[in-house]
Amino acid sequence: MGSPSKPKQHSALLSACSVATLWLASGVSPSFAAEGAVGTLMEEVQVTARKRADAELLQDVPVAATAYSGDQLEALQTRDLQSLSFKMPNVQLEDVGTVKNTANFTVRGLGVNSSIPSIDPTVGVFVDGMYLGVNAGVVTDLFDLEGIEVLRGPQGLLFGRNVTGGAVVVKTARPSEEFSSRFKFSTTDNLDMVAAGSINGAISDTVNGRLTVYYNDDRGWFENVATGNDNAGASDSWFVRPSFSIQLNETSELIVRMEHGRMDSDGVVAQNRGNEAYVIPVGDTYIGYPSATQIAEAMGILDWDNSEDSFEVAQDEEGYQKDEWSQIITEFNKDIEFGDGTITNILAWREYEARGLGDIDSLPIVGFHADSAVEQSQLSNELRYAGRFGRTALTTGAYWFSQDVSYLENRLLAGGLIDWTGGGEQDHSTYGVFAQADIDLNEAWVLTLGGRYSSEEKDAKIASIPLNLCTLDGCAAYDFEDSESWNAFTPKAGLQWTVSDDLQLYTFWTKGFRSGGYNFRNAGIDPATSMPYTPQATDQEEQSSFEVGAKVDWLDGRLRTNMAVFHNSIDDMQREENLPDAVTGVAQIIRNTADATIRGAELEAMAALSENLLFTFNVGYVDGDYDKLLGDLNGDGVVDSVDLGLEIPRLAPWTYGIGLVHDLSLGSYGTLTSRVNFNHRDEAPYTDDNEGMLSEVEMLDFSIGFTSDSGQYTVSLFGKNMLDEVTEGNDTQLPVNLGGIGASFTPLNKGRIMGVEVIYEL
Repeated sequence: MGSPSKPKQHSALLSACSVATLWLASGVSPSFAAEGAVGTLMEEVQVTARKRADAELLQDVPVAATAYSGDQLEALQTRDLQSLSFKMPNVQLEDVGTVKNTANFTVRGLGVNSSIPSIDPTVGVFVDGMYLGVNAGVVTDLFDLEGIEVLRGPQGLLFGRNVTGGAVVVKTARPSEEFSSRFKFSTTDNLDMVAAGSINGAISDTVNGRLTVYYNDDRGWFENVATGNDNAGASDSWFVRPSFSIQLNETSELIVRMEHGRMDSDGVVAQNRGNEAYVIPVGDTYIGYPSATQIAEAMGILDWDNSEDSFEVAQDEEGYQKDEWSQIITEFNKDIEFGDGTITNILAWREYEARGLGDIDSLPIVGFHADSAVEQSQLSNELRYAGRFGRTALTTGAYWFSQDVSYLENRLLAGGLIDWTGGGEQDHSTYGVFAQADIDLNEAWVLTLGGRYSSEEKDAKIASIPLNLCTLDGCAAYDFEDSESWNAFTPKAGLQWTVSDDLQLYTFWTKGFRSGGYNFRNAGIDPATSMPYTPQATDQEEQSSFEVGAKVDWLDGRLRTNMAVFHNSIDDMQREENLPDAVTGVAQIIRNTADATIRGAELEAMAALSENLLFTFNVGYVDGDYDKLLGDLNGDGVVDSVDLGLEIPRLAPWTYGIGLVHDLSLGSYGTLTSRVNFNHRDEAPYTDDNEGMLSEVEMLDFSIGFTSDSGQYTVSLFGKNMLDEVTEGNDTQLPVNLGGIGASFTPLNKGRIMGVEVIYEL
């Protein structure tokens, strides 16, 4: 997809950057202050990446990050985290698709390919200071936010475990004293309708309140040729979020944020891309396996297009997905005289439940259908102090997290003749203590020293799926029980050089780790024993990272460039190997597979070509190799040079994008804002054996919006994925008896969408 034009695209990008630079060099005025959307997007965003008492400007923080304020997110029509997936270098914020709303986020080539809730991520997601303990339920709709920060690179010192790739920090809008209200309505050409609103203001002299409600009715987008449904993938979701800020006294404040939501949707929409029949000789006879299209033709479905450029699916089971979640996050802040600092305590609770049925074979037969149930409950507390002692800014704290997770999965195979159920449950607790000191050596140089000690324990019970010891209501017995604990120390040392008010250079070395764990979906059959593989704990994954970066504002703030180069060494890389299995459909084996090195570079630029025209540009490059193999990667039973030569999954070498935003003043009527973005991402392997691939993508979005002179309302026409590119949540390979050569379970994302959005403020 698009490979022949790639050199032209690179040339076009370089030309665009050259034009922008020349235009800026001949700019009219050194003092720049834009209004409208251009001014909003050029605003410096405040971030909490260093967990200081007060938020800091992104340009002042020695961290590679992309951040958006709430107003910027609205300007970009951001609906969920996946909406930002193509707008940042070396970042993929994908929904795996197997189970809707399950994150498979990747940053700088470090990601996972799993919907198993016991598998820990490489990119941690934090909402108002609360870490989300499982990937499930993460890619939900967003509205009424203060901002989002995407921190690239390991964040183990301040954020702890499971942030070896990076961290996504979501901040909901906090209650304030001034009355405000905002309402949003949008609909698309496929009747994906959103209605949302928020109201905020003082309840009393010491209490402020905010109420946010959100509803989405998506009538579906895909064509299912097996059922004749032209609107497969429909969903209905809502949430309500009340929050309060209470001024306890002159130095103390309590913020309470609550949320409850539900989602009812169709099951996974996926293709089987099996494109060739398969025949094997057995003695004097032959066993033949038809291709996916031949299976469809035998069921009376002719001319089904299951190519990589098609959105057509042929699933006899459209399935369902039901999610429900509740959470309470309390944040207590107290200013104290000691070090002129602030004590912060974040106590958070979350409960999540999901039940779903999916057509994994993605054919008009019962070849492999899976019904699953997830329950998770977590409780966490972080107590920290941030203050300053002379030349030293100090952030220190203690963290505790506990969760209970259970997962059950039923597999119907071979037309329903095989009916197996298994799964697992786990008690998990972790704690950590951390400290970071930023020491002003002089007016220009800052030395950063810090470290975090973490300890965690997991108690797991697993019922292997082929043993059929369970129902979806629970397990009568478990064939594996184990308890394991891990400890880790994640230090950091860095230097920041403020060359001038407009230029800073930084470098640091740090470590991070990803939790060890267990596989709840133990389904593989050991050919040596004809029994399920014996479950075992995987060891934690450790990473050492070195980074050099620069943040520069040019021409009195009209041009902003942020860049970084990095080198990461990963030991005991923990992977889920998806391998086709003729008996169980798919065997997913979790183990430490290799030591590897990943290195790369990234650049983000934003240029105000005039007071009403903004140019944006980003480019990222990553390259990685296996240094040492710890196990078989391609499932042939041999560890050899073939395994060593495989590409690291989810590592897309090039990502880049350009955009333009233009404000046209209509005098006393208001402003017309136009926005267009083009983004590219290279193809990348999904599976460790490199048989499953994620397509190369070129994403084109646009919007045209009118904002009244008073700013009271905005009406926008928008389009997403205007090139109608096919993108996948995953590309799991299936055995030939489920669709011939190339048989796959390939969940799809939507193609071209056009819609209208109205925002009204009182």
